[in-house]
Amino acid sequence: MKIQKIISLWIVAVMVGWQPLALAQDAPAAAAAATTAPVTQAAVASNNDLPIAPDPLVKVRVKDGTEVNLRFAQTISSKRAAIGDAVNFTLDQDLKADDRVVARKGATALGTVTQVRKSGMMGRGGELNLRLEYLKAGDTKIKLRGLQGRQGDNKEGAMIGLTLAFGMVGFLKHGKQAEIKEGTPLKAYVDQDTELVMEP
Repeated sequence: MKIQKIISLWIVAVMVGWQPLALAQDAPAAAAAATTAPVTQAAVASNNDLPIAPDPLVKVRVKDGTEVNLRFAQTISSKRAAIGDAVNFTLDQDLKADDRVVARKGATALGTVTQVRKSGMMGRGGELNLRLEYLKAGDTKIKLRGLQGRQGDNKEGAMIGLTLAFGMVGFLKHGKQAEIKEGTPLKAYVDQDTELVMEP
């Protein structure tokens, strides 16, 4: 009997001793599970917060003949100008196509002096011919041409604006040097259909 009691007490002691050990072994697994759950939720949340891909770029066509309002960005004169000189312009109004602004007011345009004649004897006036080149719209160059100019009323110092069919703009002043003041307006036209790629 004493031996049986001793064996029973030993078995109980062993079982009681193993319970804390089992709990200790299960604790790391529970902690790992508790740690893993928030990480998984955070990953799901970060996936939901990924930026949405932007819409594709939009193509806009500026049509041949579109009116372009410019202003001379410098003063030029037949007395000082030389053939091949660059002439700078600025865009006087926003240029639009398909209800979108393709070039903002103040954008740069360029022309080139193609012919110069200084004033001379017998009242011969100075002459200055320009060729419009292009308007810058972002990285795109929109080719320009001139189709019409100012007409003078008389021969006493009147400035005559002449436009040739191939896009050259001429300024002739009787008896004096031809001079175009900075800020003088000039109407130009798009020389060919031009496609621009813009953000939506």
